[in-house]
Amino acid sequence: MSRSSGTTRREFLGRAAALGSVALASAVVSPRATPGIAAQDSGGWQIGIYTRPWAKFEYPVALDAIAEAGYKFLGLMTIKAKNNVVISADSSPDEAHRAGEEARKRGLTIVSVYGGTFPADRKSLLPGIRGLQRLIDNTAACGCGSLLLGGIGRAEQEDAYYKIIRECCDYAAEKKVLITLKPHGPLNATGPECRARCEKVGNKQFRIWYDPGNILYYSDGKLDPVQDAASVDGLVCGMSVKDYAEPKRVDVTPGTGKVNFPAVMARLRQGGFTSGPLVIECLSPGDLPALVAEARKAKKFVEDLVRN
Repeated sequence: MSRSSGTTRREFLGRAAALGSVALASAVVSPRATPGIAAQDSGGWQIGIYTRPWAKFEYPVALDAIAEAGYKFLGLMTIKAKNNVVISADSSPDEAHRAGEEARKRGLTIVSVYGGTFPADRKSLLPGIRGLQRLIDNTAACGCGSLLLGGIGRAEQEDAYYKIIRECCDYAAEKKVLITLKPHGPLNATGPECRARCEKVGNKQFRIWYDPGNILYYSDGKLDPVQDAASVDGLVCGMSVKDYAEPKRVDVTPGTGKVNFPAVMARLRQGGFTSGPLVIECLSPGDLPALVAEARKAKKFVEDLVRN
């Protein structure tokens, strides 16, 4: 069986056993040295924005607005489309390449792709392996080196989910794509929970994409991301710049909610996250002109944040 279509059971078991013996110490590397991010890193912060605030529109509208707001970096995420994302496991390589070309025509560099999920069935891992490989292929095809995952919500699927990620880490390295996990409920909603999942996979190709707004959201506003951030030292390679407002909202422009971003950034820097992508995920909702205005406001907020 070819590599692109999966792997045999014997190959999988052998490689999984080898990877499972890797100590966390050997997995932790600086974000600058991490495959996928290193190729994009110009020695500083890459301030971008996801397509999510424009989820009611098709992605060319979002790209136009993002370019108009003055951004150079972009994250592909939710949008008005068949699978509600710009690129998914069902997208063809040509579709993914076209999305990358559309971004480049507007002077935008894609630094993160969220493309949904993949099957996680413990009875047969091969469909999930193929699905994650397609996500990796499509991330590479659009010219991006970082694939964002949200974890799995059902405990009975969790072992299969992370076995599939472990099996695909070498494949992702060959494609120069880093696989990242963000805090997202219910099973990986905190820093310690995300760290435990990284330890479970045990491969430097799998890292954490921090999200302070989600730390508050999934704890009903009770867990301060400033305190939580200490738990992810050495593992963070990017961040969703997301705020939080009561009662349990994240659709707010960064800097207007409850997250203490200067303190969060100081703690993440202390833990080794000193450069890389900072991608705004949400804005206060509005029509197209209002979203562009909020996007500009958010960009200036993050620029001022990293300048201090």
